[in-house]
Amino acid sequence: MLKIAPTEIPDVKLLEPATFSDDRGFLLETWSARTLARAGIDAAFVQDNHSHSKRGVLRGLHYQICHPQGKLVRVVTGEVFDVSVDLRRHSPTFGRWVGVTLSEDNRRMLWIPPGFAHGFLVLSPGADFLYKATDYYHPECERTLLWNDPAIGIEWPAGGPPLLSTRDAHGARLADAD
Repeated sequence: MLKIAPTEIPDVKLLEPATFSDDRGFLLETWSARTLARAGIDAAFVQDNHSHSKRGVLRGLHYQICHPQGKLVRVVTGEVFDVSVDLRRHSPTFGRWVGVTLSEDNRRMLWIPPGFAHGFLVLSPGADFLYKATDYYHPECERTLLWNDPAIGIEWPAGGPPLLSTRDAHGARLADAD
């Protein structure tokens, strides 16, 4: 059984799959169209991605303007602080963020609907991060929101300055975002 709960932004949902464990290991269902549809997540995924990052790496906050992607994200090794920022201009939660810890231990997943910027900070020595996307990656449509924009006020976990790509270090402020 999959427990699904809204976050502080109701359209972003935290998923906690039932885990069946014994002395040999465990089994859990990570995706079922039928189960997600019952929870109001009617997503057709077209692409899976896997990233590996070391401690302190911050990836994001990424979004696509002409092909927005919904994402179902999870961590299979390590631990990350995962963040979604609502960029839907007519939403009552526009500009607000939600952050949750995803790890190999808690096995939680997060549903991020289209219209959100997304990023994560690696808290463990390394992390393998998997996500299913509802649209293909279109580099010409990708944009980056500044990870530390004071107008958003994300409370990233402490641990020193993050390791950023050049693109992520120079993201747009919310006021200037496409």
